[in-house]
Amino acid sequence: MKLTKKLSILVFSVTTTLISTAVISNTYNAAAQAVELVKNGSFELDPLVDPNNPNATNPNVTDWTKSGDPMDVSGIRISNFPQQDSGNQGLSLSGFLGLSYISQTLSTQPGQQYELSYYLASIDEAPDLDNQFQTFVGGNKISDLEDISFQPYTQYKFNFTADSSATELKFGNWDKYGFLYLDNVSVTSLSVPESSTIGGIAVAGLLGILLKKKKAII
Repeated sequence: MKLTKKLSILVFSVTTTLISTAVISNTYNAAAQAVELVKNGSFELDPLVDPNNPNATNPNVTDWTKSGDPMDVSGIRISNFPQQDSGNQGLSLSGFLGLSYISQTLSTQPGQQYELSYYLASIDEAPDLDNQFQTFVGGNKISDLEDISFQPYTQYKFNFTADSSATELKFGNWDKYGFLYLDNVSVTSLSVPESSTIGGIAVAGLLGILLKKKKAII
C-alpha cells in the first residue's frame, strides 16, 4: 500500500477516535450531573408577605414540614437574608421555649451514599448567646451545635448512606436572644461515575482499536 494512502487511513482513524471519545465523554458528563433531592432548598418559592416591606417575613415554607411547640414553630419564617449568590431569600430560625423542627422526606436508594450540605449563619453575640442547631438524617442525629456565636453563612457538609427508599431530613433549632439563618440545603448522590474516569477508559479502548488498525495497514 502506498504511503499516502496509509496516512489517509491513519488520519481518518484518529479523527474517528477523537469524535467517538468526545461523544462518549459528553454522554457520561451528562450522566454525572448530580440529581438534587431537596425541594426548595434555597427557600425561594414563597414570597415575603409584603414585598414593599423587606422586614416582613412569611411563615409559609413550601415543601417543608414544621413541627414543635406552636410558639417556637412560629419562629421558622422566610427571610430576606440569603446566602450569597443563592437567590433573594433564606430561612430565619428562632424559638422561645425550646426546639422546633423543619423537615422534608427525600426519595433515596438503600445502600446509596449521599452528601448533605447547607449554609448556616448566626447573629448572636456574647453574652447573649443561647442557641442550638441540630441535624437529623433518617432519624439519626448527625450534628448538634450549641451557642453558635456570630458568623456569616458557613457551609456544613456530611456524608450518609441511605437505608431505605424514604429518608427524612430534619433540622432542630432554637435561639433565645436572636436568630439563626439557614440556606442552600442540598442532598446529592456520591456514587455517580466520574466523567473523567469514564472518558479515560474510553480513550484507552479506542486507542487500542486504532493501534490494531495501524498494524493492519502497515
